[in-house]
Amino acid sequence: MFYEPGQTSSGLKHNPFKACCVPRPIGWLSTVSAQGVHNLAPYSQFQNLTWDPPMVMVAANCRPDGSPKDTAANILATGEFVWNMATFALRDLVLQSSTEDAPTVDEFEKYAIDWLPSTLVAARRVARSPVQFECRLRQHLFIEGNTPAAGTFLIIGEVVGVHIDDSSIRDGKIDMTVLQPLARLGYRDYTRVTEVFELDVAGLSQRPDAAIEFLRERTTLSGKS
Repeated sequence: MFYEPGQTSSGLKHNPFKACCVPRPIGWLSTVSAQGVHNLAPYSQFQNLTWDPPMVMVAANCRPDGSPKDTAANILATGEFVWNMATFALRDLVLQSSTEDAPTVDEFEKYAIDWLPSTLVAARRVARSPVQFECRLRQHLFIEGNTPAAGTFLIIGEVVGVHIDDSSIRDGKIDMTVLQPLARLGYRDYTRVTEVFELDVAGLSQRPDAAIEFLRERTTLSGKS
């Protein structure tokens, strides 16, 4: 199957694009407005960018009239936000906080979501979330869409504070099978981390044929011969 987005149809019942780049971590972001109203909302176009200093990004689409949603508006106004890890145990709260509420509504209060104060920023943290990043805005970019609602605010934040639940740490590492982070697939589908396995390039030395194939693939990708 081949199709050109915006030009030809995929022929499928639903748009397959979002179902291809998966799984995607949930950007469960808490913010506070310039007027002091706290907000919490999940975004599926979220990812880390780099590590020194650590950076994360979120792409927040607009309202139907092209105006920014509360999360983007708050971040642009205050320069701060918190990422809260969404887990399988918290899935109902994540879904509830995805509803479209007025800017005057505090989702923490509306959905009785327990919260903790942050250390370095004004936005709250989700108390039951096992990992939280306190972030400050570094850069932002507006990307026009084919419709006003498809316009996107691309927001890049620097992680200035990290909170990790000590009970999730095993042998010096975070045990993701304990936390079971929630991730977005396509359509209305989600998944969770229940299995972890390790891949190590150094282990290819025990398999000469695999090592040769690995190097060949890297050479091909880099355009060298």
